[in-house]
Amino acid sequence: MRPGLLRRAAAGAWHVPAGFAFLLRNPRLWPLAALPALLAILLVGLGALAGVFLVPRVEAAVGPSPGRLPEWAALPVSVLLWIATIGAGAFLGLGLALALAAPLLDELSRRVEARARGMAEDASPGLRFEILESLRGAVYFLIAAPGVLLLGFIPLVGPLLSMMWGARAMAIQMTDPALSRRGLGFKDKRRWHREWRVETQGFGLAGMLGFVVPLANLLLGPALVTGGTLLVLELEDAASPRALPADAPGEPEAGA
Repeated sequence: MRPGLLRRAAAGAWHVPAGFAFLLRNPRLWPLAALPALLAILLVGLGALAGVFLVPRVEAAVGPSPGRLPEWAALPVSVLLWIATIGAGAFLGLGLALALAAPLLDELSRRVEARARGMAEDASPGLRFEILESLRGAVYFLIAAPGVLLLGFIPLVGPLLSMMWGARAMAIQMTDPALSRRGLGFKDKRRWHREWRVETQGFGLAGMLGFVVPLANLLLGPALVTGGTLLVLELEDAASPRALPADAPGEPEAGA
């Protein structure tokens, strides 16, 4: 029997700081993490800056007309538009950084698993399969960015929906290398995420919050790939008892 929803979500979220801690404890992984981290810093910053410049146009296009709302309502709406636009720009920048650094992040994930398990799983059909799956994951992440932006404009519930969708896309992207090594195609990965929806959503939400943590956001990309790999390993271990055949012998009954 699985634990409660809150405990499962917290267990998934814990793998974000666990990813940072794992990287810090393993200096030999730092060279692989350096370039993706630099790309993430540069492109997330440029994306957020582009969002700042786009805010006036977005407000003019979708915001309420001046004087249409009372001051107490107009200010929160304006703040939400700023947050949604700048956040979507930063999200898109992270997606581009992850796509450009995909080979390094795949190798980082492989080495993280080898250090955590003693060896890395290698059940994929080959390098071509892993490259194609990496590109599919990156495209999905990039396509999600406009959706994250548009959802943020829905009154009241928009920012929450935007955060939830962004978290889902982030969880899918950050676990992609480890799942590809297990031979899972994109549809199989989506099915895996549905099975572990609570844990992976908790992981993705914690990753989204990492955007606003000073210094931690400098290593966000590599740390999330590391944490996503550790999450896959933990959930794989959690699933192993359920993978036994139906007619497998169970525990002997007391007194047998």
